[in-house]
Amino acid sequence: MSNYSHRAVELFKQGYNCSQSVVAAFCEDMDIDFETALRISSPFGAGMGRLREVCGAVSGMFMIAGMQHGYTDPKDNKAKAEHYKMIQQLANKFKEENSSIICRELLRLNAGPDSHIPELRTNEYYKKRPCVELVGCAAKIIEEVLKNKLDTEESK
Repeated sequence: MSNYSHRAVELFKQGYNCSQSVVAAFCEDMDIDFETALRISSPFGAGMGRLREVCGAVSGMFMIAGMQHGYTDPKDNKAKAEHYKMIQQLANKFKEENSSIICRELLRLNAGPDSHIPELRTNEYYKKRPCVELVGCAAKIIEEVLKNKLDTEESK
């Protein structure tokens, strides 16, 4: 397990949500303070506020990709296309490893949102949820993609 994966897993085990855990594991490298990383990523946990849509760990990967390689010029269609390509590659890689990027599918839940009240983090919670592994997987994927992009840029 990489340092980023390990850090993300440890943050999740401390009680941070899936998205917070992934984003905060990279905050120093993204030049963002820990608290800001937690605040920005907090709505995306549990498939966006327990709506069980896109997995929060996946959303965390996307936020890191945006912080590192996002576009800023709304008229730069080439930069937009390259960025969206990266986002789709991240999603596809996560889906290859986990069968879906949708929280409710990953957790084998019924359709629709959950209650807004989060579950307590107990031993039973960790036994029935694959979230720890998904957080570690997302951190590993974004780390690999960023490293490969950096290696590619350095070889130019």
